[in-house]
Amino acid sequence: MSGIRRKAFLVSAVVVGGALLMTACQETDDKAKDSRSGSSSSSAGKADGGATPSGSSSTGGGQAAGKGTGSDASKGTEDTDGSGVDTGDGTREKVEQGCGANDITWSTRSESQAGGYILIMAKAKSGISCYLPAELPTVAFGSDGTEAGPAEQSVGEQIKLSGSTVAYAGVNPKTTDTDGGKELENIIVAIGNEDPNPVTLPVDTITVDKPIVTNWHTSPTDAVPFS
Repeated sequence: MSGIRRKAFLVSAVVVGGALLMTACQETDDKAKDSRSGSSSSSAGKADGGATPSGSSSTGGGQAAGKGTGSDASKGTEDTDGSGVDTGDGTREKVEQGCGANDITWSTRSESQAGGYILIMAKAKSGISCYLPAELPTVAFGSDGTEAGPAEQSVGEQIKLSGSTVAYAGVNPKTTDTDGGKELENIIVAIGNEDPNPVTLPVDTITVDKPIVTNWHTSPTDAVPFS
C-alpha cells in the first residue's frame, strides 16, 4: 500500500512539476513576446520620432527658401549699368546722375553773331540719362590751360540730357580789341573743374584773348556770348 502511495505521490509530483514547468515556459514565452512587442513598438516609436526631425528640417528648408524668395529678395540693388536702386518696397527707380564729359556726344560749329563765337553742343550718348549742373562749363585753351570766364552774370538751371535733348553753350575766344592773343585750333571742355575726363574739340583757327563762355541752355539762341 505504501508503494502505491509512493508511486501515486511520484506521479502526482511529476504531473505537478510538469504543470509548473509548462506554466513557467508559457510565462517565459509571454514575456518574450511582450519583450519583442515592446521592442518593436519602441523601434516604431523611434522611427516615428526620427521622422519628426526630418519633417522639421524640411519645414526649416521651406522657411529658408521663403527667405530667399520673399520680399527681401525682391528688392532691387544697385548694379553697375545704372539700371536702378532699391526704393524699399520691391520697386526700382532710375538713378539720376550728373553728366561727365565721357557721357556726352560733343560737336562744335562757328557762328558769326556777336563778332564770332564757337557754339558747343552736348547730347547724351545712347542709353544715358544725366544732368548738366547749373554752372558754367569748363572751357580751356592751349597748353597753358587758359580758362574762359563767365559771359553771364548768374548761373542758369541744370539741364537733363536724355534722348534727343541738346544743350548749348557759346564761347567767345577773344573779347579784347587788341591784336594780341594765341592762335589755336582746339578747345578743351569739361563738366566742371573736377571732371576726370575732359574732351578736346577741334575748331577753326581762333585767336584767344580773355575768352568767355555762357551757361548751358536748351536753345542755341540763348547761348550767344555777348561781352
